[in-house]
Amino acid sequence: MQKRIVMLLGLIICISLASYHVACSTGINQTNKIMLDTATFGGGCFWCTEAVYNELKGIKSVESGYAGGHVLKPSYKEICTGTTGHAEVIQIVYDPSLISFVQLLEVFFYTHDPTTLNRQGNDVGTQYRSVVFYHNEKQKEESKKYIGLLNTEHAYAKPVVTQVSEYKNYYAAENYHQNYYSLNKTQPYCQAIIKPKLEKFRSHFEDKLK
Repeated sequence: MQKRIVMLLGLIICISLASYHVACSTGINQTNKIMLDTATFGGGCFWCTEAVYNELKGIKSVESGYAGGHVLKPSYKEICTGTTGHAEVIQIVYDPSLISFVQLLEVFFYTHDPTTLNRQGNDVGTQYRSVVFYHNEKQKEESKKYIGLLNTEHAYAKPVVTQVSEYKNYYAAENYHQNYYSLNKTQPYCQAIIKPKLEKFRSHFEDKLK
């Protein structure tokens, strides 16, 4: 009997060790598993917004793309016509234990003008509209609540016109658009438009930077 118990204990230990080894080798940690979330924002040229969100703590990835239109797999050239229905957007994968969706909204509304319809600076057209593409009902509710608060508090001289739309028809932009600022910092547009925006953002959100 004792021999059988010893053998069973040995088998249990072996199975436990094997399971631990598999968990470690595959990077799985049942008690500390990171649950990531996704947010999709359109706030004008995605080169600018991508550069901003890449600097925040809790952000795992930022991808430039197109969302909300009716054309399948649109090209940048097609998007620029303003006839596809898509908006230039960034898709953010983030860790909600480090940064919340509301904090992402705070950065979003601080770093672009949400009161100009289909326009950001010299960029004009529906592809440059201010829009939050919500992935679930919670994001929808929090976005509408945040916009309502901005309007109630008269945070801007004019009402916020940011759309809150259901996430649909997303396509990643061409490779040359990805990480555009970090790869093209010396270009005139980056120096004249993106760099000042980043400097303003960094000074205001210093505690949230990586």
